[in-house]
Amino acid sequence: MLPWNLLGTAQIPGGGELRLLRRGTEFSIKLGQNELMNSRLSGSEEALATLVCERLQVSKQPRLLIGGLGMGFTLRAALSKLAADARVVVAELVPEVVAWARGPMAEVFRDCLNDPRVSIHEKDVGLLIRAERSAYDAILLDVDNGPEGLSREANDALYNTSGLAMAHAALRPGGVLAVWSSGPDPRFTQRLMKAGFDVDEKKTRASRKGGGARHVIWIATRTGR
Repeated sequence: MLPWNLLGTAQIPGGGELRLLRRGTEFSIKLGQNELMNSRLSGSEEALATLVCERLQVSKQPRLLIGGLGMGFTLRAALSKLAADARVVVAELVPEVVAWARGPMAEVFRDCLNDPRVSIHEKDVGLLIRAERSAYDAILLDVDNGPEGLSREANDALYNTSGLAMAHAALRPGGVLAVWSSGPDPRFTQRLMKAGFDVDEKKTRASRKGGGARHVIWIATRTGR
């Protein structure tokens, strides 16, 4: 078996180190010994975008915010479903991840970062959520392993009561908050409902072929005005 080669490291603001590794044509990004993503396992990240875009087909000029660039699976899946008038804002906290996307992982990302519908912001997605009200038709969060699997402590602000209230305010009426998780979290489901969302919890698999680990995606629709 081919060995893993370390291609780069990056410090996460607030603590922790990401490592980009390659083995043949396979890429892996790890936080410590915990693998956050792998280029061979894109199924649930693609499902995150697909499930959202299915609900936006009646929207004109939809505007989406994606939290976490990762390996671009969610972004590419969204672009494949969205019309030319859509706009996709991607927030990535770690600048090196964007550099990896344009450098050693360019073959994975292909041309998606150059798509005219896409704008990349190297900042905390929480800042973009708090910056505008009724600004987005959808917010997609894939920045952690879930509400309880934080890559950094500060990310709890995305999933706690006040963070969900901010997301609710940033969405247009009928807008969707979609959250990826490595596993279920009944308490988070309850918080979503208390924040004013109608919640649909979807189960999906890590591999696009239907295998691999079981993951969860919350599709939370903003109710009210």
